Amino acid sequence: MKTFLKILAGILVALLLFVASAVTTIDYTPYREMDYYRAWKDNIGAVRVVADTTGQPLRAGWAKANITPPQPGPMAGYGNRWGKPYESVHDSVYVRAIFLDNGLTQAAIVAADLLIVPPTVTEALKKRLPEVGLTFGQVYLGATHSHSSIGGWGDTITGELFAGDYDPAVVERIADAMIQAIQRAKSTRQTVEMGYMQVQDTTDIRNRLTGERATIDPWVRNLQLRGADGRTALLSSYAAHSTTLGSSTMSLSRDYAGALVDSLEDGEADFALFLAGAVGSMGPQGDTESEFTQLSSVSDGVETAIQSKLGVLNPQSVNILESFTVALPLREPTPRLNTTWALRPWVFRWAFGDYPSFVKALRVGNVLLVGLPCDFSGELMAELTKYANARGLHLMVTSFDGAYAGYITADRHFDKNLYETVTMNWFGPYNGAYFSEIVRDVIDKMDF
Repeated sequence: MKTFLKILAGILVALLLFVASAVTTIDYTPYREMDYYRAWKDNIGAVRVVADTTGQPLRAGWAKANITPPQPGPMAGYGNRWGKPYESVHDSVYVRAIFLDNGLTQAAIVAADLLIVPPTVTEALKKRLPEVGLTFGQVYLGATHSHSSIGGWGDTITGELFAGDYDPAVVERIADAMIQAIQRAKSTRQTVEMGYMQVQDTTDIRNRLTGERATIDPWVRNLQLRGADGRTALLSSYAAHSTTLGSSTMSLSRDYAGALVDSLEDGEADFALFLAGAVGSMGPQGDTESEFTQLSSVSDGVETAIQSKLGVLNPQSVNILESFTVALPLREPTPRLNTTWALRPWVFRWAFGDYPSFVKALRVGNVLLVGLPCDFSGELMAELTKYANARGLHLMVTSFDGAYAGYITADRHFDKNLYETVTMNWFGPYNGAYFSEIVRDVIDKMDF
């Protein structure tokens, strides 16, 4: 009996020591007092934007590459699928690219029909970019955020939970498709005019965090390119999550974003590309018996909104083209267990990996795209949009820029015990304010 008690006591002591080494409380030090904040200010301060407006008229080309696997593989998007392979293909998945050139500099916008642009793919892409004459700072990355697309790209415990067993061949296939799409787009460049248009669609989006109608981001933001031959490309962004299809659906699909792109290419444009906007806290509206009926309803609603204003879009000749990528320092990662306790940084790095975060910026004429490594909350967009507009810029904030740091929500929700604020909050409090300041800093840098 004494031996048993000693063993039990040893186990308890070991357990307590492990808990002490793995669990901590949340650090509420204000972000402006932290080293990572000062490091960000140094990083953005060191960015040099050439602001040269003597370039030639903008040229652009566009293309896509199919990334649908030759046989079923794991799906990404919902942890409770456990990475099971899809059973059928409802619609193929692609990488789409727009190549931009004003004679002084070049840039590419790349959108993938994926849950996110995985860091593994980002690292593979970086190695391949010299093939198309670009640096990583010249490539603007985004995703459609479909929760029913291909997986196999996550090389961490958490990555495999959401995307199935890791397969380096999947990563190489996606990176190769990105290079192919960029190269094809580059080879089709022609002089273009550019126009910007945004239109409200309050019918197809909801605040899934609070249900408050006043805190949605209802704007469909669109950048149109019209070539000298009359062909057009349309880049559209909307904040509703691509989650019309639930975890029980085992068909490969781009969700409503894919249906929207297909419909736009059938009528409104020769080429369309979709980037998930500030999707944090934003869900698709609709409650129907069929998920695919909801998919079609959201797609049709967004397309109808675009159609209502596309005819009055005024393309203009532009020559401004600037881009940069800047490292994004963050608080030490402490994924939350509840509203009080969190795991220590070493546990995060063991489970989630340790890929760097960064911010991407691309200015085309008076349109500024800012790419963030997260599900950025649509609740934060109204004030940022006003800030940019006051400086003569149209702002498009998109999520999933090639890194991933979880959900960034408005700080007033931090103490709520919800999926976005606990399970998917990894870098502590005040990130709503911090990321908003980051976007304002990028706006200021691109204001010339």
